[in-house]
Amino acid sequence: MACENCNCSNMYNENIFMPKEAVIVRAEMATATEKHFTLKWADDSPNYFEPGQFVEASLFGYGEIPIGFASSPTRTKTFDLIIRVVGRVSGALHKLDKGDTMLLRGPLGKGFPMDKLRGQNILVVAGGIGLCPTRSLIQYIMDRREEFKQFNLFYGARSADEQLFLDDLANWRKSDDVNYHETVDRTSENWRGNVGVITTLFQKTPISQDTRVIICGPPIMYKFVLIELDKLGIPHENVYVDLERRMKCGIGKCGHCQINDKYVCTDGPVFQYSQIEKLEEAF
Repeated sequence: MACENCNCSNMYNENIFMPKEAVIVRAEMATATEKHFTLKWADDSPNYFEPGQFVEASLFGYGEIPIGFASSPTRTKTFDLIIRVVGRVSGALHKLDKGDTMLLRGPLGKGFPMDKLRGQNILVVAGGIGLCPTRSLIQYIMDRREEFKQFNLFYGARSADEQLFLDDLANWRKSDDVNYHETVDRTSENWRGNVGVITTLFQKTPISQDTRVIICGPPIMYKFVLIELDKLGIPHENVYVDLERRMKCGIGKCGHCQINDKYVCTDGPVFQYSQIEKLEEAF
């Protein structure tokens, strides 16, 4: 795998079992449960990952958890991770602040197939925390906008208080480079946008049949988004799903993320829908 940004030929860490130290340059709560970390490698090495890949984040004595990159490798000096507090490891990581370090193992997995997306119409459908891994792709497209055709982005959250990347959302609303639509499940006093599940956004703008679609969100969302795509006649081979299934080792050895003969951590986490549509456990 070659890095598109630095043209280097060697991975920053050839031993996939050995974590590397990263320094936190910014840390802030994004929502009540998600913390946004901006980091750089302690040895000042350049970013080396593809949109859609992930790392195993850890602290000594606590263990490790898989976290998708929430920024594009086109942003070469720093990178972003969003960590939701759900357990012991994530709770320990949430206590870290600017100047602290965490250990990261990776990059791991197969990301978005950029060679198949360039020169195409793109639709990203992100629900909830699914905006985090897809943000790596969104930023990539925005940074290299001339390489892509029409770019549509649908984002759904349970409420306005749970929306992520508020500065990004404000920029996307007024940008000519992306046709952005958003919705929330529950309205609030200050919300003036769409209310309803994310599939209601398909009524907001036409989506061409030759569009390449990327989906990431809660498991229940996939089923209904895929129904809408079938109505539009979009071929399954043009749909890519980023699965949130539990990963542990990141290298296909422990079996925590196995779906029949597929391992999410090595065969994915990004899959072409036509390759897994018959795997009922995938969604």
